[in-house]
Amino acid sequence: MKMIFLCSDLDRTLIPNGSEPETPFARPLLNRLVETQQIRLTYVSGRDKGLIQSAIIDYGLPQPAFVISDVGSMLYRVDGDEWTLIKTWHDQISRDWKGYKNEDIADLLDSVDNQGFELQPQENQNTFKLSYFTESGDQGRTLKNTIAKILEHNGIQANLIWSRDESENKGLLDILPHGAGKVSAIRFLMEQEKITELETVFAGDSGNDLDALTSGLQAVLVRNATEEVRREAVEIIENQSSPSVLYQAEGVLLGLNGNYAAGVIEGLMHFYPNLNLWVRNEIEHYSSLDSTPSS
Repeated sequence: MKMIFLCSDLDRTLIPNGSEPETPFARPLLNRLVETQQIRLTYVSGRDKGLIQSAIIDYGLPQPAFVISDVGSMLYRVDGDEWTLIKTWHDQISRDWKGYKNEDIADLLDSVDNQGFELQPQENQNTFKLSYFTESGDQGRTLKNTIAKILEHNGIQANLIWSRDESENKGLLDILPHGAGKVSAIRFLMEQEKITELETVFAGDSGNDLDALTSGLQAVLVRNATEEVRREAVEIIENQSSPSVLYQAEGVLLGLNGNYAAGVIEGLMHFYPNLNLWVRNEIEHYSSLDSTPSS
């Protein structure tokens, strides 16, 4: 079987921290899949390094080969407990900020008068990511365009990513160097590691995953994604000239409900049908354990 380069978001994609139910055996099954089926795993998250490390332990997630953290502004190679910053990535994206530091950019935006526009806590910032809270509706989206014009006027090439935190009903605005972001970091790794598009799958659920979900890479939208994200993804794809390779998990396969890790597995089975027999046999194994009488 060929190698699969699985790049997956964490919160509400592999981590079952949304309101929808999780298929009980989905995460153990994903662990087995990664261990035995030549899957090279990369976590692609808005979380920072420490929060990702905590999530791996707290949720029993498989160890990755790479981690793209902080919405694509930080990149690590992982070998057991050793996480090595990939410096060539950071050297590459730093050029877009023309020597500005994130505190310099924050100073430029001090004059922005917009309700709900405020810096997120310091732990959410890093050298190549400046993060704000905004209003959660259309005003938050409109603000993104205002910020873009201010940065452009000052010669700063930036990638602005706006998303919504449904649990807090807040907008989230991440300002990154223009060359940074989830898709760019994935493609950087693909080039460095000589990985093809046919070997690559991205899985996600939220607004800051939209670029990757609609990038032309094979992609999986888990079933528990909001209708807003689903609608936006479809709208973006319909306006593209290239054919879509987005798979939307349906939750009608082998007891997998399509939410979280179950949706990721369903998507992998869609793109790589040769996994189907292995997954079916594993699910029968878990079913037999459930049906074994207790002593």
